[in-house]
Amino acid sequence: MRSYTISKIARLFGLSRSALLYYDRVGLLSPSCRTPAGYRLYSEEDVKRLERICVLRQTSLSIEDIGKVLQSEDTPCADLLEKRLKEIGEEILALKAKQGLLSAMLKGVALEEVQPEVSKQMWVEMLRVAGMDEQGMNLWHSEFEQRAPEAHHKFLLSLGIPEKEALLIRQWSRKIKPKPMV
Repeated sequence: MRSYTISKIARLFGLSRSALLYYDRVGLLSPSCRTPAGYRLYSEEDVKRLERICVLRQTSLSIEDIGKVLQSEDTPCADLLEKRLKEIGEEILALKAKQGLLSAMLKGVALEEVQPEVSKQMWVEMLRVAGMDEQGMNLWHSEFEQRAPEAHHKFLLSLGIPEKEALLIRQWSRKIKPKPMV
């Protein structure tokens, strides 16, 4: 049976020794045996397990979730993998929105247009990243309109929103009734 030292297995997978020591400490990958001097030795089975760990790390699963997947033996934890797939989908959407924003900014620079420092698209994206949905944004507009109508109007125009659209936003935001605080 072939065995690997910590240095050999680290080089084989392009990992640091400290990563393997960490995996051992958290119970993700422990060496099969130790030499009489206490050095760690990894078996072929350990190599296969580390290979699986590395594949799971590429999906950005947490160490804790990787441990759960590995404990599930032959049947991976479908719930964990589906959850991660959904998270990656959301990350892709957020990145695409940012990509679109940057693309629009570059087009403005290329056309030598003077763009507002914060555009409508950028503002909406920032609110979404902060966790605000469409209803929350509508309530935000309503509250702004109630507290400072002229400031709300100036703010909308500062985002590069045309006058007509700004007036429409103000009009519908007056109709929204905020929920009473409990």
